[in-house]
Amino acid sequence: MSRTENIFDFLDVGIRAENLRQKSIANNIANLDTPGYRRLDVKFEEILAKTLDDDGSADIDDLEPLLYNPKNTPVNEDGNDVTMENEVGQLIQNSVKYRAYIRMLNKKYQQIQSAIDIK
Repeated sequence: MSRTENIFDFLDVGIRAENLRQKSIANNIANLDTPGYRRLDVKFEEILAKTLDDDGSADIDDLEPLLYNPKNTPVNEDGNDVTMENEVGQLIQNSVKYRAYIRMLNKKYQQIQSAIDIK
């Protein structure tokens, strides 16, 4: 088991989680009219919260985003529970999270570059 306090590890798994969520949203939208299709979502924040220790470190091996079927949305007459409004909302939230992870990653690289440039 790999323990970490490295911000890069957290950012990496966060970016992977948002990429997986983006794919699941796209899949949900593609199946908007598929009879019996149930939407997919990604569990990550809950897993991260359970994995973090009191000191802020975590077992990075346990930080894997999980694709799951929430089954908590109303189903229409053909058994499908996907709505365009919900998926667009999820898409917007996901975009904000993804951009935040990328900005944090860029900031960390800028800090490293600044430290290297100091002479």
